[in-house]
Amino acid sequence: MATLEELKNVLKETLDKRGVLSQIKAKIRAEIFASLEHEGPGKPKLSQENLLINELIREYMQYNGYLHALSVFTHESGQPSDPILDHDQMARDLRVVEDSSTRSVPLLYSLIYGYQKSRPMGENEIEPERERTKLGTLMRQDEDEPQPMMFKKT
Repeated sequence: MATLEELKNVLKETLDKRGVLSQIKAKIRAEIFASLEHEGPGKPKLSQENLLINELIREYMQYNGYLHALSVFTHESGQPSDPILDHDQMARDLRVVEDSSTRSVPLLYSLIYGYQKSRPMGENEIEPERERTKLGTLMRQDEDEPQPMMFKKT
């Protein structure tokens, strides 16, 4: 006959293999955050930049199947549970020019790819004559307006 400890281990392994255990843990974390929120001060209103950043993170998490982490993230960040910006709107806001191959992946991938392509290989720091603006567009100091980033797979 199996001991109570063995039964607990088998149950835990089964729930873990089915993905149920991680769902339960994520739900518990979300509930803990919710209960702490009610005791503490209210969350400040999210700025447009934070809303956009959070939507980029949401898109990335959904694409990669990090749904449990996403449920905690949206609750903790105060981001609305339903997306407020779609992929195309975020691309316009960030001035990202996409092609058919980049529309199928999260914008974070395009931003990273474009940033890496804009720098020479092996360079560890941003070139001194460039600075980053709030939303990641690279801009030369002698330019008045940020230039749209073009991302094309080679």
